Amino acid sequence: MTWAAGPYVAFDVETTGVDVEADRIVTAALVFVEGKTPLVRTWLIDPGVEIPEGATAVHGVSTAQARAEGVAPATALAQMATALCADLRAGVPVVAMNASFDLTILDRELLRYGLGGLGERLGGYGAVRPVLDPFVLDREVDKYRRGKRTLTALCEFYGVDLGDDAHNAAADALAACRLMWKLATRYPREIGARPVDVLHDLQVKWHAARQADFADYLRRKGEDASDVDGSWPIRVPKNGQEAVA
Repeated sequence: MTWAAGPYVAFDVETTGVDVEADRIVTAALVFVEGKTPLVRTWLIDPGVEIPEGATAVHGVSTAQARAEGVAPATALAQMATALCADLRAGVPVVAMNASFDLTILDRELLRYGLGGLGERLGGYGAVRPVLDPFVLDREVDKYRRGKRTLTALCEFYGVDLGDDAHNAAADALAACRLMWKLATRYPREIGARPVDVLHDLQVKWHAARQADFADYLRRKGEDASDVDGSWPIRVPKNGQEAVA
């Protein structure tokens, strides 16, 4: 029996924006899958800043709602990091769609509040493992397929029912787990039969290569490629910074 039978835990966040260094987590979910009934834990956070209307249009949480119903960031962040790190230490794979966003913004939020980032808690950024990312894996096993590679697009392509709950953190996390199962069964040699530690190391290599190709493409067009980051599953802080102001 392979890792695809479980257990694994999925992590997903919805945020104030797409800048991992400056934006904040608004909602988050951890979904532990083992057997037929997933265990779901969710958070609604008051991020302490205005939630832009564009972000609210995506995930549905307004500034007023977050202030009225959300918990303090430090409380929620500590809870999710403690649970996530416990699973990683136990060797339970963490499933995260586009992990280099979700895990990086969690790391930076933890640093922002002096709670110890994921790298610090686990003994270094390289110790944040094993992680499984449907985004990275799909791009590798089906390199030349045209079209978007968003969670919604991948769910449609692989026949995963996302329902009407796209951009709900719990629904997205569970969908990512179902995508991993689909990938494991459709590509048994490339994904399903490989040990999770081997898959993790391959994803590090595959993501770095893809990002390097993208940076070369931008430079050939005469565009700035300095923001292209090939690190995975967490973007290492630039310039040796250990905290984000």
